[in-house]
Amino acid sequence: MQGIITLLLILSPMFVGFALPTSARMVAISERLLNYLVYLILIVIGIELGLVDDLAKKVDDIAKYLSTLMALTLGAGLISLAVYDRLYGNLKANSAKTPANQPKISLRGSLTQLVCLAVGFFVAKILPSHLLPPDKTTTVLLMALLLLVGISLKGSGVTLKQALVNKAGLQISAIFMLFTTLSGAVFAMMFDEVSLFQGLALASGYGWYSLSGTIMTDAYGAVWGSVALLNDLSREVIALIFIPLVMRHSRSAAVGLGGVTSLDFTLPTIIQSAGTHIMPIVISFGFITNVVSPVLMVFFSSFN
Repeated sequence: MQGIITLLLILSPMFVGFALPTSARMVAISERLLNYLVYLILIVIGIELGLVDDLAKKVDDIAKYLSTLMALTLGAGLISLAVYDRLYGNLKANSAKTPANQPKISLRGSLTQLVCLAVGFFVAKILPSHLLPPDKTTTVLLMALLLLVGISLKGSGVTLKQALVNKAGLQISAIFMLFTTLSGAVFAMMFDEVSLFQGLALASGYGWYSLSGTIMTDAYGAVWGSVALLNDLSREVIALIFIPLVMRHSRSAAVGLGGVTSLDFTLPTIIQSAGTHIMPIVISFGFITNVVSPVLMVFFSSFN
C-alpha cells in the first residue's frame, strides 16, 4: 500500500501538468526550464555519487553492471523489433523517400550532460557537508521535472487518442517496451544483489537518462542512479550514430533504438534517414514511451 501511495505522490505532478490549460508561451517557458532542471539534476546526482563511500572500489562493479544492462536493453529492443519487421514485411524504410544527405551527428548535448555529472562529483569533494543539498533533494527535483514533462507533453499537441490511432506506432511501442523491460528480469537473474523489481525498474528508462538517474538514485542510491543514467545516456549516443545504418535494414528497430528520445533528440536523425513519411509512427512511438516510462520506473522502484 505504501508503494502505491508513493507512486501516486511522485507521478501526480506529471498528470497535473498534462491537465493544466497551456499556451504557446507557457510551453516554451516550461521547456526552457526543463533544460535547466535537467542540468541541475545531473549535478545533484554527481554530488550524491561523490559522497558514496569507497567509490573507487565500486567502479569495477559500476562498469560491470552498466555494460551488461546496456547489452541487454539495447539488444532486446533491436532484436524484437527486427523480428517484428521481418514477420510483417517492414524490413526497411522506402529508399525512394530516403534523403540523399547523411544526417549530421552532434554529441555536444551528451558531452554537456557528462560534464554536469562531473561538476557535481567535484563539488561533493570540495564543499563542506553543510553546504551540500539536503536529503530528498532528488525527490523534489523529480516531482518538478515530471510537472514540466506533463506540460511539455500537453503542449506537443499529440493526444493519447491520436497516438493510439496509429496501429504501427502502437505495435512497435508495445513490443519495444515489453522486451526491453523484460531484459531487466534477465539482468536481475544475473546478479544476486539485484531484485526482480529493481531490474525491471532499471530497464524501463528507455533512454530517459535524466529521469531514470533521478528515480534510481532516490530508490537505490547514487551508484545505481549512475548506472541507470549512463545506460540511458549511452542509448542516446548510440542511437545518433547507428540509426542511419539500422534504418537500412529495419525501420522499426531504427525508431526503437532511440527510445523516448525519438520524440525529440534523435527525431531529426530518424527523419533524415527515412523521410517525413515515418513521422506518424515516430510520434506515436515517442509519445507512448514518454508517458509509460516514468510510470513503470516509479511503479517498479516503489517495491524497493
